[in-house]
Amino acid sequence: MTITDTPVVPASDEGLREEAMRRLKGRRDFHAHLLAYVLVNVLLWAIWAATDLGGFPWPLFPTLGWGIGVAFNAWDVYVRRPITETDVERELERLRRRVR
Repeated sequence: MTITDTPVVPASDEGLREEAMRRLKGRRDFHAHLLAYVLVNVLLWAIWAATDLGGFPWPLFPTLGWGIGVAFNAWDVYVRRPITETDVERELERLRRRVR
């Protein structure tokens, strides 16, 4: 990893603390989102099983639709890479070309 590929992270302890808090909050919020997803979908599937087990599995639609949102939320919290100095420089160069 070169200097320009390092993540843009505040250098001060206060800045690092804010970044850590932001990441922890993101993880906590994701876990709450996942818990709501699981509980609501268990309820929907239970209602379907109790009322129309042989019929069309309508809970499939909210399960899949909401599941896409949960997957994007998980990607945002656990996979997305931080912005690097290279990213910032590349965007600055694009903006400079647009102004010319």
